Amino acid sequence: MLTVSIAAVVYLLWPTWRAQAVGDPERTPVSVGETLFNVPTKAFRVKFQRHSGPQERVDLAFLYPSLTPPERPKRATAEDVAEFHPIDRIFVSIAEHNDTLAPEARLRTIYPRYLAPSAQQVEDGLTVRPFAEASPYSAEDLVTAEQPGLAARCTRDRQTPGMCVAERRIDGADLSFRFPRQWLAQWRDVAAAIERLTAQLHAIHG
Repeated sequence: MLTVSIAAVVYLLWPTWRAQAVGDPERTPVSVGETLFNVPTKAFRVKFQRHSGPQERVDLAFLYPSLTPPERPKRATAEDVAEFHPIDRIFVSIAEHNDTLAPEARLRTIYPRYLAPSAQQVEDGLTVRPFAEASPYSAEDLVTAEQPGLAARCTRDRQTPGMCVAERRIDGADLSFRFPRQWLAQWRDVAAAIERLTAQLHAIHG
C-alpha cells in the first residue's frame, strides 16, 4: 500500500520536475523602488545582482533586435581585441528614483532651458536639437519623436561612436535604455524595442 502511495505522488509531481530548468531559473523576480520586475536571468550584467528580492539597482543587457539575453562571453583572443565589433545590444539599468524629477518632467521643464538657439533638424519624423555648449549637456543632442514616442539624449560621434539614453519611470523605479546613436537611422524600431522591453520586464507572471 505504501509503495502504491509513493508511486502516486511521484506520478503527480513528475511533470513539475521535468519543467524545472537545470541551473539558473529562466527569470528572476527583483524589486527596485518597491516595484516588481521579472528579469531574464541571463540578462544580468553584474554577477552579484543576479538574485531575487529587493535591490537598489540592476544592470541588464539584451541583444538587438532580438531582445534576447546575450550568451555568456567567451574568452577573448588577441584577434578579438584588435578587431572592432559594433555594439549589438541595448543596455538597461533599473534604479530607485528616490523622488527625483520624472523623465517626462525633465523633458518638459529642464531640457528646454539648455537647448542651443540654432535651428532644429527634422528628418523622417525625428527631431534633433543640440544642447548649448556651456550647458550641463554640452556635446549632446535632444532627440524626440511623437509617433511612435521617443525621447533621448545622445552624445555626438567623436573619437568614439555616439550613444543615446532614453528613460522611463514605472512607479518607484526609473529605467534607462542605452543604445548606439547610429541606430537612430531606424528609430521607429528602437522605440518599439524600448516599449517591448519595458512591458516584458514589468510583466508579472503568476
